[in-house]
Amino acid sequence: MTRTDPTDVPRPDAQVHFGVFFQGVNYWTIWSDPSSGSQIAPESYQRVAQTAERGLFDAFFLGEGLRLREVAGRIHDLDVAGRPDAITQLAALAAVTDRIGLVSTTNTTYNEPADLARRLSGLDLLSGGRAGWNVVTTDNAWTGENFRRGGYLDHADRYNRAEQFVNAARAIWDGEGTTVRVRTEQFTIDVPATLPRSRQGHPVIFQAGDSSSGRDFAARNADVIFSAHGTEFDDALAFADDIRARLRAAGRPEDDIRILPGTSIVIGDSEADAEEKAAWVRREQITPATALAQASLLWNLDLSDYDPDGPLPKEDPLPPDDSGAFGSSRVTAAETTIRQWREAADANNWSIRETVIHLGGRSRGHVGTPQALADKFAHFVRHGALDGFNISPYLIPHGLDDIVERLVPALQERGVYRTAYTGTTLREHLGLRPARDHRRLGPLVTTGHLERP
Repeated sequence: MTRTDPTDVPRPDAQVHFGVFFQGVNYWTIWSDPSSGSQIAPESYQRVAQTAERGLFDAFFLGEGLRLREVAGRIHDLDVAGRPDAITQLAALAAVTDRIGLVSTTNTTYNEPADLARRLSGLDLLSGGRAGWNVVTTDNAWTGENFRRGGYLDHADRYNRAEQFVNAARAIWDGEGTTVRVRTEQFTIDVPATLPRSRQGHPVIFQAGDSSSGRDFAARNADVIFSAHGTEFDDALAFADDIRARLRAAGRPEDDIRILPGTSIVIGDSEADAEEKAAWVRREQITPATALAQASLLWNLDLSDYDPDGPLPKEDPLPPDDSGAFGSSRVTAAETTIRQWREAADANNWSIRETVIHLGGRSRGHVGTPQALADKFAHFVRHGALDGFNISPYLIPHGLDDIVERLVPALQERGVYRTAYTGTTLREHLGLRPARDHRRLGPLVTTGHLERP
């Protein structure tokens, strides 16, 4: 009997967890629809967070960038300008929500532990123990230009700094009433821990690295891991099994992390209706400007003067862009991908835009009726492939309405989704152990009342 046999359910009581990801730069938000709202207005954040809370979601996640993204030295004109600081925005949302977790995407490359630990702890206290920290790193030069150090760390060094940063922040959170001393390669800190612990101990740690070093970092440090492995069951299960093996190697229980892949969800009255709606979503997401931007990234050429409804460029690509503007997945074998695009475009008489609609980017979404999706998600969680999803709505601020009003009740009918919040903190929503259960401070981190000369 295999683990995918419906009669063999290794986690019969597992529940589906949902988060909502209010994105920054992206091409999957439909900007042009009449119901699309502002990406920076306070009422948009409030509407999404309150809808998610009505749907008993675990958390509201806010993506953040420290600078508008650049491609080939120019501002990417599909980015979002004018968004407030993530922790500031989440503090405002704490006042208009009661239970939902509030997770800030905040960078370890361009912050310092003593300052950030205090800011996140402040959010945790103000929200009654609902704060989370999505730990990210950055090394691109255009972001670094905002800071004295510049873009200065290689990939492995970024994770080294991030781990030392997280350990230092945890020591500060756990060191109430003491002075925390940190001596590492990256940090020399003597800081009084001036804030008390929140109801949940300290903010929940999220992490999204998919490289081997990123997965190891998550296994040692994270409470929740995002992933790109949530569309196909076998792929999701392989990722989950890999994370569980890394947890055991790190000396942690294999159920010590919640796995929440990023996804989109399109719901229809029938399977045919859902597929038709998904095709509309995809076409609206890939505007003419987006199609040219995607093709330009692949060719590493400025194709902005091309006709998006015309044929693919005949030029050979330049070496792929490695600026980090859109993630490491953009640095691909461009020539192989372009050859595949050309073969498909020739066979189907596709334009640039049609080719990008059909082949551009990875499909990370679920399409179906509420009942079919509820059955599918129940199978995923109860067979150990994941713990739920971090949903990116394709419309802001109304993109969660169908999920909350149609999918959530179908999941509740199957007994795989809460019918009410049973706790008050983010850690409780996720079913995580208390904050101190599996944490050990490193040898270069100490707490105590330090003697002053």
